[in-house]
Amino acid sequence: MPNIKSAIKRVKVSQKKTAVNKMYKSDLRTTVKKTYAAIETAADNAQELVNDAQIKIDKAAGKGYTHKNAAARQKSRLAKAYNKMSKA
Repeated sequence: MPNIKSAIKRVKVSQKKTAVNKMYKSDLRTTVKKTYAAIETAADNAQELVNDAQIKIDKAAGKGYTHKNAAARQKSRLAKAYNKMSKA
């Protein structure tokens, strides 16, 4: 544990930011998993879930929780899976 006042504050701030980042990333992963599950079962609300997931992915990339290219890749894979489901 640091002794300097500013270093103590940096540790506290870093812990808070880490907790928030983990929360957002976890929520994003949960949403994406639920969306894929809905696509697999061809649920009626799959389109809504895909749209919600894409919005969350965009927001996460905009706030810096994920890289923009990783977000684009996730959105592309979601759309591809949904289109495959809707054609079948």
